Amino acid sequence: MAKRVTMADVAKKAGVSTATVSLALSSTSSRIPEVTAEKVRAAAKELGYLPDVTARTLRTGNSQLIGFISDEVTVTRFASAMVRGILDGAERAGYDVIMTETGHDTARFEKAIRVLEARGVDGIIIGMMASRSVRIPKLRRQLPVVIVNGIAEGRHSVLPDEYRAGTVAVNELVSNGHRRIALIGRHPLQRGDSFTVNIPVRLAAIDDAMSEAGLEFVYEVQSEVWEPEVGYDATLEILDNSEGVTAILAANDRLATGVYQALKDRNLKIPADVSVMSFDDEDLARIVRPPLTTMRLPYREMGETAVSELLDLVKGKSIEESPTLLTLPLIRRTSVAKL
Repeated sequence: MAKRVTMADVAKKAGVSTATVSLALSSTSSRIPEVTAEKVRAAAKELGYLPDVTARTLRTGNSQLIGFISDEVTVTRFASAMVRGILDGAERAGYDVIMTETGHDTARFEKAIRVLEARGVDGIIIGMMASRSVRIPKLRRQLPVVIVNGIAEGRHSVLPDEYRAGTVAVNELVSNGHRRIALIGRHPLQRGDSFTVNIPVRLAAIDDAMSEAGLEFVYEVQSEVWEPEVGYDATLEILDNSEGVTAILAANDRLATGVYQALKDRNLKIPADVSVMSFDDEDLARIVRPPLTTMRLPYREMGETAVSELLDLVKGKSIEESPTLLTLPLIRRTSVAKL
């Protein structure tokens, strides 16, 4: 078995003391010259040095580890930006991340909690693809927990500002002169927080903004499935049952791609005949022609913010119980015409 590389080995290689090595490998330290720190980091990399997490925890009370429990985030390409934000935020703070995927399975979720507790993480981030309320089992030790894209009783959350997004989306269409607007994607059933915590807020904002503008949707197609084929069929239904629709607001980009295909099959041009707008800003929003105007979900920023706020809790700082809301930027492309 290969001998473990120690801090003393790194110190000998770099020609410094072990205390200097400890300071140099601490991303929060500024007590030594950068040239010395760089020499130490180079020596550690060359030797393949890995810090002894157990010893560090005993010495400092912190493991410099964050646990990340994913509920379908790591297996969803669209939401992978949340993972990137968490990894980047942790790296900047000198933390490593232990990730686990639960796939919306309660037993796996509870097991993940116990494993991370046993590994001695300093805190846990729970990220969800489908925003919902989650029940966190009683922890065996006091650990800070931050929820991303969801809520949990007694825990801080980081959420997209869906109310602002719904308002901005409607105002973008109205400010461009659209009055005959159709909507695709309202959920036919509202089943409470266990179903979704974000979408009812988005739809409430859409309704409020339409009312503020003195408008009603000329036609709506409800669906809790947001896939291209639904958008396709819904668009044909809109065209067959209403006249003079100038804009279609889709609840997400996948619905919008179906809208695009249906309009093409009816020989209607975007945006000359019908404008299209949606939410999410998936990669496909840039690929379709014309490129799609949409509200971008700030997954990366949500991940980074979760790390920052979790580490504040680790340091004993207080955070407001109300969720942190992050803006969905309006990504203007060319799918909305000015009338």
